[in-house]
Amino acid sequence: MSDLGDWFRSIPLITRYWFAGSIAVPLIGKLGLVSPVYLFLWADAFINRFQIWRPITATFFFPVGPGTGFLYLVNLYFLYQYSSRLETGAFDGRPADYMFMLLFNWICIVITGLAMDMQLLMIPLIMSVLYVWAQLNRDMIVSFWFGTRFKACYLPWVILGFNYIIGGSVINELIGNLVGHLYFFLMFKYPMDLGGRNFLSTPQFLYRWLPNRRGGVSGFGVPPASMRRAAEDQQGGGRHNWGQGFRLGDQ
Repeated sequence: MSDLGDWFRSIPLITRYWFAGSIAVPLIGKLGLVSPVYLFLWADAFINRFQIWRPITATFFFPVGPGTGFLYLVNLYFLYQYSSRLETGAFDGRPADYMFMLLFNWICIVITGLAMDMQLLMIPLIMSVLYVWAQLNRDMIVSFWFGTRFKACYLPWVILGFNYIIGGSVINELIGNLVGHLYFFLMFKYPMDLGGRNFLSTPQFLYRWLPNRRGGVSGFGVPPASMRRAAEDQQGGGRHNWGQGFRLGDQ
């Protein structure tokens, strides 16, 4: 238990709370402490009955059972791995900026969920984070199951196909990839590669709540240090090198 507690405390702060919520809320529903019908995102209940907690609970809840348990565990693993890597990598020392990314993606997914009658938002949010990580480390060679190797930029689409095989649907994964692409385009691609304006900016209240550490860069539209160094090495503009990344399974 001591080793488990040490491991849990070693998880980056924001990822730790997200990971814990993604275990606690499904467990509450599984044990019947709260009926699962109150944990789904239903547009009518949210809009007309003012059950405003539903977008939040739908982000953490997943109906765990014999037919869904493996899919749940796989996506919980993706949450832990890639949220941790983003929080301690590109967003290291900048928790407010990482929280803003999660909030932006979450709001986009909630709006999409209400429009498309999506009742569960856990997988789309995880996939949006995984997509951002894959784009920031797009040229890194990663390994997947059975020893397959490919560039990280293809990882979200490989996982989309993998989840289709074990879960039978691609809508959640596709929405997550599209939202992740929207964030990546507005945050990095459009202002940094295409010379456009910066549409995204972290609110100041997040900096007051989650101040930068170790002299992190304040404000969105500024690439992480590793990306700035890579950009400085480029001659005459063009595409940026988005960093080296990690291999699957690396700690």
